Amino acid sequence: QVYLVESGGGLVQPGGSLRLSCTASGDISSISNMGWYRQAPGKQREYVVQIPTRGGTYWPPSVEGRFAISSDNAGKTVWLQMNSLKPEDTAVYYCTAVINGRHWWGQGTQVSVSS
Repeated sequence: QVYLVESGGGLVQPGGSLRLSCTASGDISSISNMGWYRQAPGKQREYVVQIPTRGGTYWPPSVEGRFAISSDNAGKTVWLQMNSLKPEDTAVYYCTAVINGRHWWGQGTQVSVSS
């Protein structure tokens, strides 16, 4: 069994910051493509960022310059640093990874940006 567990969500005022974390555990023989998606109420799930396997990191214009991604040396934990948060960043944030050749999703963590 494989687990992807996110943490760090919460309520923050506009302009504030949050740091999300995601840790993969369990029976892992290979892991890659760790990253984040988000889903706002009434909208489709959308790509946020992924640890690049080669080349640079692609950031959607909606978060570029405000968000940053990092990972540990083992490649099993990723962090999403979110700065200058806006109300439109409100969503459930999902961690994702390809583990043992299969695409896995975490359970999601709620991020709410409101005054």
